[in-house]
This record gives sequence, C-alpha cells and structure tokens, in this order.
Amino acid sequence: MMRVRSSAALLAAGLLLFAAACTREAAIETSAPQETPSKASNTLKMELDGGTVTITLRPDIAPNHVERLKALTAQGFYDGLVFHRVIPDFMAQTGDPTGTGAGGSELPDLKAEFSEMPFTRGVIGMARTQDPDSANSQFFITYADAPWLNGQYTVVGAVTDGMEAVDAIKKGSQANNGAVADPDKIIRMTIASE
Repeated sequence: MMRVRSSAALLAAGLLLFAAACTREAAIETSAPQETPSKASNTLKMELDGGTVTITLRPDIAPNHVERLKALTAQGFYDGLVFHRVIPDFMAQTGDPTGTGAGGSELPDLKAEFSEMPFTRGVIGMARTQDPDSANSQFFITYADAPWLNGQYTVVGAVTDGMEAVDAIKKGSQANNGAVADPDKIIRMTIASE
C-alpha cells in the first residue's frame, strides 16, 4: 500500500513539474519577441530631385558589400555624386566620385559575393570591371528584369519604396553606353537608423 502511495505521489509530483514546464514554455512562446538589430540599420534613404528612395540592404547574401555601402553612406561619400551612366529600360549607375565610371573610394576592392538572387526591377547591384572581384563603391539600380546579370554581379538589396524617383533620373542613350550630359545627382544618402 505504501509503495502505491509513493508511486502515486511521485506521479503527481512529476505531472506538476511537467505542467509547470509546459506553462513556462507557453509563456515564453507567447511573450514578445526578443529585440533584434533594427531593420533600419540595413535600410538606406537616398534623396533625389524626384523624391526619396528607400533601399533595403541584404547582408544575408552580400555581407561585405552591404557593410561597404553602409560605411561609405555614413561618411557622406555618396552625397552629391552623379548618375553617370543611365540606360533606358536597363539601369541607373552611380557611386563614382570622378563621375566617369572609372573611379571609386579609397578602400580596397571587394571579393565578389554572387548569389541566387535574380536581377529584377529595382534590384541594387554592385558595378565592377571585367574582374569579378573589383567592386568598390559604384552601384546600379535596374529598371527592368536583367537575367543576363544573374550570378555575374553582386546583389546588395532592392528599392522598396520610391522607384518612381529612380524612373525619373535623367537618361543617357544606349548608343553612348548610357553616358549622361548634365546628370542628376544623389542629393543625400543616409542610413535610416541614423
């Protein structure tokens, strides 16, 4: 009889512990999510004559290139730079302090971070020379799908708001490889969290 009571007491104690653990687990699952780094720290705001463009960066697919864009943005590097190459129905390119397409920052070039992310309208890619590991500060925004770029250029993010301001950037001609006379500029580019 004593053994039955002991077993029953142990069973009851075990059930109470199990119920307490389940209640605690449920409380953890339903509590507010833990704070994560702000999405704003991976969001750029680019002010153009046509309005503000919001760019969501993708550190999950190109961490080094995203860090480069954020570092240069924080320094004010992009403020006042022109869109030196803009090809209708293809892309708008900026990020060269010389305005010629041949310049970059004083930082070293980056190793390519190619991904499966396709180049669709509004995607931000890093410009480079024929050398895949030559991206530095220049980037481009696609006006339309550009599947021939997939896996050949590093995707760093996408326009998530304000694409109409990108559409309004003064265009060059395809015959002149998109070179723009009297090009539009980035008025100011900032990290949204700052």
